[in-house]
Order: sequence, then C-alpha cells, then structure tokens
Amino acid sequence: MVMPAGMDRSLVTKRVVEQFGEALLDAYTCKGETTLIVEKDSIVEVCRFLVGDVQFDFNFLTDIAGVDYYPRVPRFEVVYHLYSIAKKNRVRLKVNVGEGEKIPSVTPVWRGANWAEREVYDMFGILFGGHPDLRRIYMPEGWEDFPLRKDYPLRGYKDEYNPYGEERK
Repeated sequence: MVMPAGMDRSLVTKRVVEQFGEALLDAYTCKGETTLIVEKDSIVEVCRFLVGDVQFDFNFLTDIAGVDYYPRVPRFEVVYHLYSIAKKNRVRLKVNVGEGEKIPSVTPVWRGANWAEREVYDMFGILFGGHPDLRRIYMPEGWEDFPLRKDYPLRGYKDEYNPYGEERK
C-alpha cells in the first residue's frame, strides 16, 4: 500500500502501513514522538506486531488512557503508550471508540494491560472485549456512572455521602 500524502514518514509508520494497510487511519510525529491512529478491530494485531518485530521491540506497555471528546462521535479515544526497553523508543497508538462499543483487550499481548483497561472502564465506561476480569477498580461495585466522562457533574451526584452534588435526572 502507498502511504497517503501528509502521513508521517517514520520507520514505524512505514512498517505498520506495509503490514496492516488500511488499519492505519493516520499517523503523525510531534516533538519526536510518533502517534499512530489505528482501526479499533486491528489494535491487538498491531500491538503484537510492534512487540514481535525485532526492529522495534515495543515490549513495555507504559499506560492505557481514556479520553472523552463529548459530544463528538465517536465519543471516546483509547490511547496506548508503548516503550522499547532495549531500543529506548516510544510510540503512541490511538483508537476511536463509540459509546457502548467494545474495543478488543490487549491483555493477550501484555498481561499488565489488565489493570489499565479496568481503570479506563471504571472511569469512562469503555468496554474491552475479551478482557479476563472487566470490573470496577476504583469505584464501588454498585456505582452507576463513570466519573471522568465530560457529562458527569463536577460535584458528582447527591447521595448519602455527598449532600452537595446534583440531583439525578
């Protein structure tokens, strides 16, 4: 596949385009850091490739973060920060996810993704398909909402512990 005009020309971008073609939606480099926007259903395969390719060896998942772009559609973005301990390189992967959609879990690639995906689920409500134990990690089990969503009230909802919060609608 030919790289679209304007797409980042870094080596990691070229290799991902060669391997996955249309699964790479966009790429850019800012201040020496490469970011790849990847199709949701291809995230596990792209991660496996970046871990297994001897040129890159992105063997350490530094973090997984959620971002809420409410009212944009798709609403959420899941951001993966990868690091190669041997090569001392970084890459960022981003995946757009709509409300209620599932994104495949990367726990088969990095077991440590378990806790990071649970955190993103607990704070944003983003579902990870195939996750071995997707349940709350910070909020109590009976909690109904996701506190880092942009439509969550700043003071929270009124309850027995929070008399100053907003009334539920």
